[in-house]
Amino acid sequence: MERPSEADLARARALLVEELEAQGIRDKRVLAALARVPRHRFVPPHLVPYAYEDRPLPIGSGQTISQTYIVALSTEALALRPDDRVLEVGTGSGYQTAVLAELAGEVYTIERLPELSREAQERLEALGYRNVRFRVGDGTLGWPEEAPFHAILVTAGAPRVPEALLSQLAPGGRLVIPVGGRWNQDLTLVRREGDRFLHEVLCPCTFVPLIGEEGWP
Repeated sequence: MERPSEADLARARALLVEELEAQGIRDKRVLAALARVPRHRFVPPHLVPYAYEDRPLPIGSGQTISQTYIVALSTEALALRPDDRVLEVGTGSGYQTAVLAELAGEVYTIERLPELSREAQERLEALGYRNVRFRVGDGTLGWPEEAPFHAILVTAGAPRVPEALLSQLAPGGRLVIPVGGRWNQDLTLVRREGDRFLHEVLCPCTFVPLIGEEGWP
């Protein structure tokens, strides 16, 4: 398929944002962020014509860029403020990272695959994002020296919520994570109230497995 023009891609992005709003995404800041972030810059060149379809797409190394609705729902659930410090587990292509960077003060993102982390960093720097810090490593262990975080987002499916991440969530903070089997999970919101962690299921979902010490082997 022929690569769409930049004007066509911009129109497709605007239509996708309208579709997300029709599906129930209400946070105007989240919708505006999705309208600004060029998803087509985060997919392989041959998949650019499909960048604004509301579905996951492969990005190599057995990983995917998430369905845009799930990105929107997850981000909305975090209820980010402009000065928040956010931890992202699973940088992937960097698309979700960019959305977080549009909405929060600082984003700390961890990826276990060096090549994905490097490509995401190059992509985000080229797009002008300067409030993102990158790390290659086991995301299930978090980033303890930078904790606590106002919000934590995990972009891979876990058998349970890692204790390390719960311990790095600030009081009043929110964590969004897919929890369940290796290939099918429930997108789950965890809110910290004092020493209590309140869990709420947002929707069924399918993510690649979260690999690590507190994830899948």
